[in-house]
Amino acid sequence: MIVSMKFLTVTGPRDDIDRVTDQYLSKYEIQLENALSELKDVQKLRPFISTNPYKEPYNRLLNYEKFMDLDSDDSIKEDLDFETILKLLDTADKKYQEIEAQNNRLTEKLQELTERAEKIYPFRSLEYNINAILDFKFIKFSFGKLPLNQYEKFVKFMYDELDVMFVKCMEQDGFVWGVYFTPKTKAPMMEAIFSSLHFEKTFIPHEYDGTPYEALEYLQTQISEIKKHSQRLNEEFSSSLNSMKSELSQAKRQLARLSNNFDIRKLAAITSHEHTNRDYFILCGWIASEDADKLDKEMECEPDVYCYVEDPMTSENTTSMPPTRLKNPGILKPFEMYIRMYGLPAYNELDPTLFVALTYSFIFGAMFGDVGQGLCLAIGGFLLYHFKKMNLAAIISCAGVFSTFFGFMYGSIFGFENIIEAKWLHPAVQMTTLPFIGKMNTVFVVAIAFGMFLILLSMVLQIINAIKQKNIEGIFFDTNGIAGFVFYASLVLVIFLFMSGRKLPAGIVLAIMFGIPLLLVALKEPLTALVEKKSKLIEGGKGMFVVQTFFEMFEVLLSYFSNTLSFVRVGAFAISHAAMMEVVLMLAGAESGSPNLLVVVLGNIFVCGMEGLIVGIQVLRLEYYEMFSRFYKGSGREFVPYKVSK
Repeated sequence: MIVSMKFLTVTGPRDDIDRVTDQYLSKYEIQLENALSELKDVQKLRPFISTNPYKEPYNRLLNYEKFMDLDSDDSIKEDLDFETILKLLDTADKKYQEIEAQNNRLTEKLQELTERAEKIYPFRSLEYNINAILDFKFIKFSFGKLPLNQYEKFVKFMYDELDVMFVKCMEQDGFVWGVYFTPKTKAPMMEAIFSSLHFEKTFIPHEYDGTPYEALEYLQTQISEIKKHSQRLNEEFSSSLNSMKSELSQAKRQLARLSNNFDIRKLAAITSHEHTNRDYFILCGWIASEDADKLDKEMECEPDVYCYVEDPMTSENTTSMPPTRLKNPGILKPFEMYIRMYGLPAYNELDPTLFVALTYSFIFGAMFGDVGQGLCLAIGGFLLYHFKKMNLAAIISCAGVFSTFFGFMYGSIFGFENIIEAKWLHPAVQMTTLPFIGKMNTVFVVAIAFGMFLILLSMVLQIINAIKQKNIEGIFFDTNGIAGFVFYASLVLVIFLFMSGRKLPAGIVLAIMFGIPLLLVALKEPLTALVEKKSKLIEGGKGMFVVQTFFEMFEVLLSYFSNTLSFVRVGAFAISHAAMMEVVLMLAGAESGSPNLLVVVLGNIFVCGMEGLIVGIQVLRLEYYEMFSRFYKGSGREFVPYKVSK
């Protein structure tokens, strides 16, 4: 259902806004509106402009969350003075800055060592002292890498012809790392050749002892020591902060609340009293009627703060429609997902959640009736919802319950129709004889009859919505109003009488039953204007009105027929489910009396997954197109309370 709302206006001395917000408004869920745009009739309003003094300290405090959990300590309940909070932060900041300076130096050193280790890493397989290589006087050398395809070309066509030795160290990512050695007299030529092969040099500093592998181990040891040192510094800082954990946790909660309270100024307006020259704040918004009465009583003791609570339909301060806040029992709440997908109901609309929950589950069960598969859906959906809180899983679980029910009605369990007796019928074989039609599957007949009932019910809901909205055309003359309801109900009655072999009403009665409602629907525009006492009955010319009305009536009659016929799919899927399971059992060899259990299990999984998905989508289509389109607009805006952190 939709929670009843009231429009709330709170005004008081400018300096009291924080106290009023914290002491009163923070206890309730209120959707605050921008007072400047909402209170258009109030003169001389101006915005409430000021800088939030709590945001910067709050952001500073968040820096310390990486060192400790500031939400778990509730040992301090009373509020801290703002000056005390600032001093507490200054103390923590000094300790943090000292640690941060040391960490920055360690980070720079760590980055330098890491870069050096990355340079030496590709040459770790070279089993020769680096310093000895760097001290060569008559042999030139170069550390570096070259593309793999160039290396292969070099080895195949050039290596044996040149005065050079290339020591391959590593191959990775399309490159070959290594060192080439050549006599000093051949160095210029070798450098030119390797340059043409896209050889990239790597500078190795003259500061390592031992082989590259030993140098790399030394660097990694230093890197590990720096990381440990940094970790010790952070642990020492975290330990020092723990002595202030209670105060910092309370400060975080308090600053969050104060900062959030302060931001309410963005939605407030300021007005000045003519005689006292004092500034007063004005806050306005939407609150549940039950909470509004409680808040009004609480604020009676405030001599300078005034609280006005008004009914949204009679309020002179606002012309906007109240936001929609849905409140349904737990078993229905998952179905709100389908409502939100289509659009929230407006405040003056019916909440269709209960309607959707019942019709969706019932139709799904009728289209997918099987005791075994229904229980699997019910139990699996329940477990998923219990552990993962998935709304769709809860919907599947409810639909599975109805599938189980219809499974008993159809006498089907995991596709077997000879284990339990059908309480109603077997969808694929039960036939009904109808006049002028002959034999027709019973589930088709029942599906169309049920569809007619749902269409009539949707029209009733449309009439109720129109009454709530005081929409004359929607109540009396709309396709789904009283005129449309009478026409369609008459059509249903005549079809029922004809199919059951009973006598039909006289021709004059039929003409009245069908003609007058259709005439009212056709003339809905001028009739509505006449009832509402408008000066102009028809918009545009009469000729255009006649042409437009003709095509509209054709569309109306076509929609009645197509919407009704659309419910045939309920019976069609009930039959197709039975047929698909019959195919599965035939493939499993059930006729021989000893079916292949693996085929039965896999077939059930396939049918349950594929057909369950298709049926779920088809039922949702029936909800949206055949029912919602008749009575539901979904034009509401969601109730979003201005939450104050506690």
